[in-house]
Order: sequence, then C-alpha cells, then structure tokens
Amino acid sequence: MAYKITNMKDIFVDLGKNSYNIIIDKGILSQVGTLISKVISPRKAIIVTDKIVEPLYGNVVLNSLSGCKFDVKLVSIEPGEEQKSMAKAEELYENLFDHEMDRKSLIVALGGGVLGDLAGFVASTFMRGIPFIQIPTTLLAQVDSSIGGKVAVNHPRGKNMIGCFYQPKGVFIDTDTLRTLPKAEITAGMVEVIKYGMINDAAFFEYVEKHLSEIMKLDPAVLEEIIYNSCKVKAHIVELDEKEEGLRAILNYGHTIGHALEALTSYKKYRHGDAVAIGMIYASKIAMEMNLADESVLKRQESLFVKLGLSLKDTELNPDDIVSILYQDKKTIGGKLRFVLPTEIGTVVIDDRVNEETILKVLTSN
Repeated sequence: MAYKITNMKDIFVDLGKNSYNIIIDKGILSQVGTLISKVISPRKAIIVTDKIVEPLYGNVVLNSLSGCKFDVKLVSIEPGEEQKSMAKAEELYENLFDHEMDRKSLIVALGGGVLGDLAGFVASTFMRGIPFIQIPTTLLAQVDSSIGGKVAVNHPRGKNMIGCFYQPKGVFIDTDTLRTLPKAEITAGMVEVIKYGMINDAAFFEYVEKHLSEIMKLDPAVLEEIIYNSCKVKAHIVELDEKEEGLRAILNYGHTIGHALEALTSYKKYRHGDAVAIGMIYASKIAMEMNLADESVLKRQESLFVKLGLSLKDTELNPDDIVSILYQDKKTIGGKLRFVLPTEIGTVVIDDRVNEETILKVLTSN
C-alpha cells in the first residue's frame, strides 16, 4: 500500500485516565500557555530547561504561561546526558520546594530527551506524582522520548535504570525549534524516525529513503510528516502495551547494544541516536546470522546511515565488555538476553535465542 501524506497535527493517545494529546504545528511556542490551559487550569508551575534552550525559547514559554495566569518559575540546568542523575533530581526537588509547589502544581519540560526524562522523573516522584507537560525541542525528543511516559535517570551501571512509567498531560511539538538544532542532532533524531519504519511501516521507511535530502534541508511539510507519522506509530504501540509487557519492546530496536555502547563510554562518546544506529546494524547482522533476514534488510539501513554520515560499527570497545554489560539491560529476563531483530523492512520480532557466540561474531566482523 502506498504511503499517504496526511495533514493531521493532533494525535490522541488513548490510555484511559492517562490519555493525552500530541499537538504538532509550526510556531506554537508562543501559544503554549493557551494550549496548556485547555488541559490544566492555571496554577503554580516550573519550567525545567537547559542552558542551550533557555536563551532560545525560555522567555517565550515563560511569558506565554505567565500571560495565562500560571505562577511560573524557570529553572535552567547544564545540558548533557550526565544531568540525568539522582543528584540532579535532588537539586530540582529543592527548586520545587522553594517555589512552594504542591500536588496540583505543574512541571513543564522544555528541551531534549535528557531534559524530558529528568523532569518527568522528578514529576513522577515529587509528592508521589504531580502533572507534567512535554515541550520537546529536538527531533529525537519530538519523535520518541517525549511520548509514552518512560521517565528515568541513569545509574553508573546502566542507562535509564531508575525510573517508571508516568504519562505527561500533553505533548506540544513546535517544528520550528528544529531550525536552531545542529545538524548532528537532526541526524541523531533521524535514526529513531528510520527505526519506526523498520519496526512497523515499510511504506514509511521507503518515504524516508525518497525524501532524505528534503528532511535534512528541514523542508517544513516533509518534517511535519515524518514527525506526525513517527508519533502516530509510537502512540499506537504505547496504547496497546503501556507498561512494556510485550509488544512495546519492539520500540527498543537497536537499543540493546546501543545502550551498552553509551554506558561503556560513560555517555560521552555517542549521541543516543548514533549509538542506536550502530545497534540497529548489529541487530540486523545478528538476524542474518540466525537466518531471520536477508542482506537487503541490512543494506537499506546502511545506505541511509551512510548518507546521514553515521558510523556503522564501534571500533574501540572490547566486544567481551559489550556482551558483559548486555546482561544488565532491562530487557534481560532470567539471565536470557532479549533482542529486537528485523525479519524484513517494517517487521521485527522479539527473540531470546541470541547466544554470546553469535553476538561476538557480529561485533568482531568487518
């Protein structure tokens, strides 16, 4: 079936009492106060952002909320994955106490995936849970981390090991924020976009193949389309399996080895998307070794990643160290490694039959 472009910009995530809307549009940051007011009445609020996003959009969002009668304060932290820590969460709790936040107060996460994960974790644990809103400003956060309610901080022994499922009250995506992103951040986000095609929608994967140059030029219509479709895929999967008891695990395609690479390099060498791209390639090679997929599945992904300027393998880490840390992955059950493996473009399976010998063969192959 041919892939059809749609102009819809509003996605309803149906999770019963935890349902919310994802709004996608250009230039809506100055209107977020009004948009949030439709979901949550004016109250005390804290905007959590970082030192990169604050000078770009901090005052716009602050003024929009203030103009809608929210008693709002802005807290800005340093950027970077290392901020996703219990220590930084404790600092944010102090800010919540200082602003006299209560159980009805609101946290607004303004920034990328790290910021959203941290602010969401703080919202989920402060007074056993207060409302929060996601305003993602990176492509990676817009298509992935802001949706679905996974909030967490990292531990030195593993990424996202301390967290919970806690849904936002709304997600507001302004595609104009992508114009201030470095190209490397767009590239990292594109990995998650490509992932959605791989796990669920072969026609969408083909759409990305055909429009990659327009996407990287930030063509507004094409950008809106890939964000909308990615959000739609993730929302549907989350609706079917909110707490990742089965199907939702397919969203982790590429993340098993990707997270291992991030943890082993102390989250400093790889952007999340870059690590996931390598993980997707390794997962595809494992699938080929197990006769689950043919070479075209690997080559079409490799072609896209090469065009994006991404690495296709890690050349520095010890393969034995990678295998060892895989056992700390959250998807490991009863000592059995679980991988999301492609069988064709648009279809993946969850498999716990992958042995260490196969992984090591793939990690050491040219």
